[in-house]
Amino acid sequence: MSGPLVKFVAQALSVGVAVFSRAFMVAYQQAVANAKTGGAQAAQAAKQATSKKLMHKSEALGILNLEEGYTMKKVDSQFNRYFDANEPNKGGSYYLQSKIYRAKEMLEEFEKEQAEELKGGPKR
Repeated sequence: MSGPLVKFVAQALSVGVAVFSRAFMVAYQQAVANAKTGGAQAAQAAKQATSKKLMHKSEALGILNLEEGYTMKKVDSQFNRYFDANEPNKGGSYYLQSKIYRAKEMLEEFEKEQAEELKGGPKR
């Protein structure tokens, strides 16, 4: 009685291994093909991601507690106040300092782009 059962299990196991190995080979071939075509696309997408602004103007204004109609003098004042308040050596947060720095940087860039547009210069 155990003879036919062992034969059935062996056949089922060999069929399962054959199906798995075929599926694995097809998946591997697709992965290699995707890697060949996707490598250039992934590099281009990464390049575009770094060139895009990482912070919106509204977020930068919120971080520095400013509203529309701000002046760069007020931006500098708020930046210095918050940047010094978050000094890691004084118990502050490096993360918050970096957000404050990026907010100022974004607003400076925005003002620079606005000045170029008023002059009629090329827009990036």
